Amino acid sequence: MTATAVRTTTRVAGAAAGALLTLAGVAAAPAHAAGYRYWSYWESDGGKPWAYAAQGPATARPADGDAVGFRFAVSQEADDTAKPTAAPDFARICADVAAKDDTKRIAVVIDFGGPADAPPGETPPAKRVTTGCAQVRPDATGAEALAAVAKPLRYGSGAMLCGIAGYPARGCGEEVGEEPTSTATASPTAAKKQDDGGGPSVGVLAGGAAVLALGGAAIWKARHRG
Repeated sequence: MTATAVRTTTRVAGAAAGALLTLAGVAAAPAHAAGYRYWSYWESDGGKPWAYAAQGPATARPADGDAVGFRFAVSQEADDTAKPTAAPDFARICADVAAKDDTKRIAVVIDFGGPADAPPGETPPAKRVTTGCAQVRPDATGAEALAAVAKPLRYGSGAMLCGIAGYPARGCGEEVGEEPTSTATASPTAAKKQDDGGGPSVGVLAGGAAVLALGGAAIWKARHRG
């Protein structure tokens, strides 16, 4: 083989290797998670700072003296989910509710978010944060504590919490920019509830666009697994 042929072969092989590395890089690169509007659920055990709940309010069972928080906001990354802006102050919130036998008291904080978090065409309540002390049976869930102090509640498919006290009036965890304009409660892009332990099993993906689209969805859903 002549020197020219060797150089040509080397260039072709290098180009092919570069193309494969580029595709591999696209597949391996972390996808940017899309933004979603939804109600996140938070817990405070005995006055501790807010912690993102490991399960949804329908299954979580806070203890007497705990606080639960609900925050409506846009979340774009796995670590930027907004906390309620009010402190989980059980002593203050439940100061006027006397303890009773066979019940427990749960401080409930509801943060409706600001104008930037509101879906198109909707306005958050004038009073951004409301609190209440739920006095419920000992085995009550976080959802039952919420229902005791804030109505009406609206749920979507999969028991996902969609609206508190009528806000928002429609939609349920859609990707930003894909909110419904009708009264539908959920769309195919609805966010997973926090206690959903499932998620898509993604195999070998062909094509950079598919990798980015499915990768972004998988990352977003993974953050809500219980």
